[in-house]
Amino acid sequence: QVQLVESGGGLVQAGGSLRLSCTASGRTFGSYNMAWYRQGPGAEREFVAAISWSSGASTAYTDSVKGRFTISRDNAKNTMYLEMNSLQPEDTAVYSCAAARGGSALRYTPAYDTWGQGTQVTVSP
Repeated sequence: QVQLVESGGGLVQAGGSLRLSCTASGRTFGSYNMAWYRQGPGAEREFVAAISWSSGASTAYTDSVKGRFTISRDNAKNTMYLEMNSLQPEDTAVYSCAAARGGSALRYTPAYDTWGQGTQVTVSP
C-alpha cells in the first residue's frame, strides 16, 4: 500500500496559479488511480480531478475546474500533479490526494482508500 504526501499549497491572489504535487512511497504507484479532492471551510469534501492508473490515459474533472486545472502523473517519480490556473477565492480549500486500485471508476470515491494529509490552498480576492 502506498503512502501519500502533498506539497505545493500556499497563498495566491485571484487569477494566479499553483502546482500541487502528491508523492507516493512504494513501487506500485503506477497501478493506482489517483485523485485530488478538496474541502473548503464549512463544506463537504468534494472531488476535483482524477487520473487513471498506468499511463494516465483517462482523466476526469469536476465541472467547476474544467479548463483551469490539469491533472497529470509521472510514474518514474511516483508523483501526481495538479496544475491550477485562474484560481478564484472559491477554490480555497485543503487539497488532498488519494489512491485507488486501478480498474475502479475514477469518480467513485469509496474506491479511494489511501489519503494524504492535505495541503492548504488559499486564494485571496
